[in-house]
Amino acid sequence: MLDPKQIEKWIAAGMACEHLSIEGDGQHFAAVIVSAEFAGLNRVKRQQRVYALIRDKLDSGELHALSMQTLTPEEWQDRQAHG
Repeated sequence: MLDPKQIEKWIAAGMACEHLSIEGDGQHFAAVIVSAEFAGLNRVKRQQRVYALIRDKLDSGELHALSMQTLTPEEWQDRQAHG
């Protein structure tokens, strides 16, 4: 069974994250990824950036599913302030 901490390591190794949290049941995972690298990118481009980091894990079946929220630090701060 895959540990969410391992997914965090894979993502953090490939991009600078101000906040990174992964929750899951061993097969299906949900991520909140906050990175300045997302500035100026739409949601699809942001997710493509993350998927590029874990593509081999998805292709091999080691990681089955990852849903994600991809936010800039400013969007994250706004979300924290306004719920």
